Amino acid sequence: MKRKFGLLPRVVLAIVLGIVGGLFLPGWVARAALTFNAVFGQFLEFVIPLLIFGLVAPGIADLGRSAGRLLALTAALAYGFTLISGFGTYFVGRALFPSLLAGSEMVLPEEGEALTPYFTLAIPPVMGVMSALVLAFVLGLGMAATGSVTLKGALDDFKRIIERVIARVILPLLPLYIFGIFLSITRSGQVAGVLGVFVKLIVVIFVLTVALLLFQFSVAGLASRRNPLRMLRTMLPAYVTALGTQSSAATIPVTLERTLRLGVRPELASFVIPLCATIHLSGSMMKITACALAVSMLAGAELPTATFAGFIVLLGVTMVAAPGVPGGAIMAALGLLESMLGFDETLCGLMIATYIAMDSFGTATNVTGDGAVAVIVDAVDRKRDRKP
Repeated sequence: MKRKFGLLPRVVLAIVLGIVGGLFLPGWVARAALTFNAVFGQFLEFVIPLLIFGLVAPGIADLGRSAGRLLALTAALAYGFTLISGFGTYFVGRALFPSLLAGSEMVLPEEGEALTPYFTLAIPPVMGVMSALVLAFVLGLGMAATGSVTLKGALDDFKRIIERVIARVILPLLPLYIFGIFLSITRSGQVAGVLGVFVKLIVVIFVLTVALLLFQFSVAGLASRRNPLRMLRTMLPAYVTALGTQSSAATIPVTLERTLRLGVRPELASFVIPLCATIHLSGSMMKITACALAVSMLAGAELPTATFAGFIVLLGVTMVAAPGVPGGAIMAALGLLESMLGFDETLCGLMIATYIAMDSFGTATNVTGDGAVAVIVDAVDRKRDRKP
């Protein structure tokens, strides 16, 4: 049977080849890689607003069409857990990262010392990132309110086009993009510090995911008056499955089966679990927040808490309906990283590489937490039904 060479192995290989190439490849090869990165980076800037609009608008319309009390409760819990994850990660990062990343600051080469691409190609985006987000809200809420079929069908088709662009163009070319970034970093003599940051981030984020799951299931335990550790152990097969698939959508059958074992009613579980696969993104939020904070510190940027707060609040919405492919959430987040945090091409490339290296952990955290959300919704609904 033919084995698939997944995105994570390709990214790891690109990082290794970029480091080796930065040490041994001649300057003309490095400039060719930088030329590809310059063109691909422009293409990414063009696609990002379309990606945000194409994913978020249909996602909001879908939520609105299913409007109801259980939907509102599930969405509120999912978004609440996602925000708690983002703000908790930010404050832990602010406390830990200055000492963990000490001595790892990235210094860009002086003008004239850095290699330059052979040429660049300007591809201006058709709209700004914030314009795309606001337009997605306006049309999504409008379609939900009016029940529009024609516009919803057109935007669903547009969403499928965007998903195909991500799956067939952006993700296959990402390893080449990351190769060029690490080749450039290696030639600047900073690769050891960057790799050190990678390792520290992976350890910190794994510990934080465990703490987040314990918190989520403690809340579920309080709501349902059940043992949170026992419930968490029941959900472990979903966690392990998600480590392999790197997709919340692909893990839905296992997540649903495990949730039923928690005692959640079948009709409620079959509603909550598929919905949470789209809107509950605590693990993804944790990874992006931690990586963004670390990368900004690595670049020597001092971003105020208010800026990060706005970034986290909007990111929780922007990631909604991110495609069920590895790296979908970071693709949806690139626009906010550029527009709100001021990340340039190199910093966005580091974000992509770091995120994908830890993609399995975040996805596994998302789907395992879906079980906690379902238990809480079920417990609240049962209490309501018992009221006279």
